[in-house]
Amino acid sequence: MEIRPHRIIKRKKTRQINVGSVFVGGNSEISVQSMTNTLTTNTKATVKQIKDLEEAGADIVRVSCPDQESSKNLRNIVKEVSAPIVADIHYHYKRAIEAAESGASCLRINPGNIGSKERILEVVKSAKDNNCSIRVGVNAGSLDQTILEKYKEPCPEALVESAMYNVKLLEDNDFFNFKLSVKSSDVFLAIKSYEKLSEICNYPLHLGITEAGSLFSGSIKSSIGIGQLLMKGIGDTIRVSLSDDPVHEVKAGYEILKSLNIRSRGVKIISCPSCARQAFPVIETVKKLEKKLSHIKEPVTLSIIGCVVNGPGEAAQTEIGLTGGGKDNNLLYLSGLPHKKVANEDIIQKVVDLVENKVKEKHL
Repeated sequence: MEIRPHRIIKRKKTRQINVGSVFVGGNSEISVQSMTNTLTTNTKATVKQIKDLEEAGADIVRVSCPDQESSKNLRNIVKEVSAPIVADIHYHYKRAIEAAESGASCLRINPGNIGSKERILEVVKSAKDNNCSIRVGVNAGSLDQTILEKYKEPCPEALVESAMYNVKLLEDNDFFNFKLSVKSSDVFLAIKSYEKLSEICNYPLHLGITEAGSLFSGSIKSSIGIGQLLMKGIGDTIRVSLSDDPVHEVKAGYEILKSLNIRSRGVKIISCPSCARQAFPVIETVKKLEKKLSHIKEPVTLSIIGCVVNGPGEAAQTEIGLTGGGKDNNLLYLSGLPHKKVANEDIIQKVVDLVENKVKEKHL
């Protein structure tokens, strides 16, 4: 019997594919993706952004290929980075072929604008020849015109039909190294579309709420959509789409996974909103700790609670805890047990030291 059955997520086991060195689906961990916003023809800027994303924890990075110069320049980018590169293709199928030949690990094609069946089959041949996977990326904002005419507006049935039409094309050509997405900026539409797609196919699903918005609103919107699907066991890789530095997309993605105990990276801070009972400045303390602990990649749980109402209880559930006490009698906890008292002025350094020591212990 499970100790905490309410935390169990029964993930649907999908077909496993590879995006370069990263496995997606099957028993592989849920990967976190992002996308560059530099000009792909600018090798230096694009490589730097990809490396920043790798440092933040991105497993896979997508790069737009709007023209021939961009798709052909991928060869100069791929050799400088570690993360598998997905070439984002719209409108012109030849960009996909060029990207595959230039070293892309995956080709993202949009059924709504990639062109005829014959052109898709040419892309499939190139993917086979160059050991590329494919993502069939259906988007509510760019559905094929015939499907729009049939359904009058984007709806779950329309997105799923578009995806499955392309699934059949790939299967008929003996190509199975692909994943699917049915994205929308409408959370309700995206969730229902993914649910329907998950019911009828066994291919890995790339989750996302497209064009989610700014850092603040987009992170919340994505958390609701992606989080609900993950809790239902749906999804094999995720991307949080934000109108901001893409590094924030990776951080937000990991926060979603951490919140659901699916995958952890770095320090998970549990902190109170603070009130008149706080014995130390909680908000300021948490902000400083987030900055000073941003280099930590090992998963560590930390509770920062301003008073004794919930402090001891939260500390009992985390590896390191801090509970506020009057007159500088704040109490540090290790593994749920009282460790030592700490004055307000020493909180930051003492907590940082404890976290870094915990990381060292995990490597022994």
